[in-house]
Amino acid sequence: MSTHEPPADRDGCPAPTGADSPTRSAVVSAPAAGVLPDTGGAVDRGRQDGPGVAGPSDASGTSGGADGDTPDAPDAAAPDDAPGEGGRSRTRELLLLSGICLFVLLLVNAFVARPFSVPSGSMENTLRPGDRLIVNKLSYAFGGHPRRGDVVVFDGTGSFLRKPHESAGLGTSLRSFGREVGLVPAGDSVYVKRVVGIGGDRVTSAGPGHPITVNGVPVDESGHLFPGDEPSDVAFDVVVPPGKLWVMGDHRSASRDSRDHLGEPGGGFVPESKVIGRAAWVVYPVGHWADLDRPDAYAAAEGTGGHGEQG
Repeated sequence: MSTHEPPADRDGCPAPTGADSPTRSAVVSAPAAGVLPDTGGAVDRGRQDGPGVAGPSDASGTSGGADGDTPDAPDAAAPDDAPGEGGRSRTRELLLLSGICLFVLLLVNAFVARPFSVPSGSMENTLRPGDRLIVNKLSYAFGGHPRRGDVVVFDGTGSFLRKPHESAGLGTSLRSFGREVGLVPAGDSVYVKRVVGIGGDRVTSAGPGHPITVNGVPVDESGHLFPGDEPSDVAFDVVVPPGKLWVMGDHRSASRDSRDHLGEPGGGFVPESKVIGRAAWVVYPVGHWADLDRPDAYAAAEGTGGHGEQG
C-alpha cells in the first residue's frame, strides 16, 4: 500500500536496511460536402419541373436528371468530439480513480490496518529485523482491550520516552494527523512488545532461573522466548494500574521494556490509549509469513486478575 512504514520498535539496535493531458488541437470545420453556395436561386434544381412533377431520382433521394444536375451528397457526419477530448476524459477518470484509491487507503490506515517495519531484534524469534507487520487497529475498538500474550504496537511517548515539547499550532496538528493516517513516519517513539500484565495484575519475577508469575500463577513462556533467554534477568514485583499494560520483549536479554523504565515517568506502564493496535500478521519476507496468534501460555492466569480481566 502507498504509505510510510515507520519503525515499530527502537531498542538501540540499527535498522536493517495520470499522464499529462494531451495538447488541445484547434479544429476548423469545413463546409459540409454537397452544399451549394447561395446564388439567390433555388436550392434544388431537380424540382424546377413544377409542382407535382417528380424527377427521376425522387425515389432514391438524389436530384439530377437529363439536364446533368449534380446529385446532392449526404451531409458529412460531424465528429462527436474534437480531437483530444477522449484523452482529457481518460486523464480525468484516472485522476479521479487515483484520488478515490488514496482516500480509501488513508481511511484503512487510520481506522482499520496499518503496516509497520521491525528494525531491531527485541522480539526475536517471533519478529525479526526487517519483518513487515500489519497492525489490526480494530482489535481493541468498540470497547475491546489488550489481553495477556497479545503482541501490540504502541506509542511509547510518556512511558518509555519523555514527552517532547511541541508548540501548539497548525504545523503540529498536521504532523499529528499525518502520523495517524500513515502519511508521516511515526518516528522513534513507536515500539512493539508482548503484553504480560493488564490492569489489576500483579506481575513478579524472582530473577534468573525463575518464571514470570501473573497473580501468583507461573507462566511457561518457553514457546515464544528467544532460545537461551531467561524469563527475566532482574527481579521485580509490580501491580499494573487500571487502564495500563506491563509489556516485555520476547528476546528478553536484548529488549528494553517495562522492566527498564520502572524509575521513569509512567513507571514503565503503557497506557492502553497509546496502543495503536495488535500486531496481527507478518507479511514480509515471504518465508516468514505468520499469524501472530495469542499463545496459550497466559491462559493459566485467566480469571485471576480481578478488575484486570477486561476481555
